[in-house]
Amino acid sequence: MIEDLKKDAAQRMAKSVAALNQSLAKLRTGRAHPSLIDHLMVSYYGADTPITQVANISVDDARTLSVTPWEQSVIPDIEKAIINAGLGLNPVTAGKVIRVPLPDLTEERRKDLARLVKQEAEQGRVAVRNVRRDVISDLKALLKEKEISEDEERKAEQDVQEITDKHVAEVDKISEEKQKEIMEF
Repeated sequence: MIEDLKKDAAQRMAKSVAALNQSLAKLRTGRAHPSLIDHLMVSYYGADTPITQVANISVDDARTLSVTPWEQSVIPDIEKAIINAGLGLNPVTAGKVIRVPLPDLTEERRKDLARLVKQEAEQGRVAVRNVRRDVISDLKALLKEKEISEDEERKAEQDVQEITDKHVAEVDKISEEKQKEIMEF
């Protein structure tokens, strides 16, 4: 019973860390990466469709993304989605390919992005701690029902805290690496 709770806690905390990784991948660091725009939705025959389902996204060079739609009729919709995404990107159509050059990041924008990374990391830490709180309340419920002893409950709480500390450290490491990457010139 206790082992199941600890295993569940570790899995849920790992998912929180993975979610942080995914959200940080969408932040621009000055280098072209398909994840910058692969979450965008495009109006495709009246339905919002992920851009990855209507086009291929690739990296031309360190500062340019290339979007190749499978149908030419969707080019204006893709351009519109990229412009309206609020990423500060201006797509340029060259025949059947949409090129998305990444402008240089200003010092001010880099600091804003670093601040955003800190906020995302804090949300990740909170998510990990929420899992800890849930598991500890489950342990207290088991103790109240007399399914486990006080010693078992205390030992399990320590184990859950160790798991929490490990995942919080992972969140911190990811945050530091992303901030360093953003602040590079």
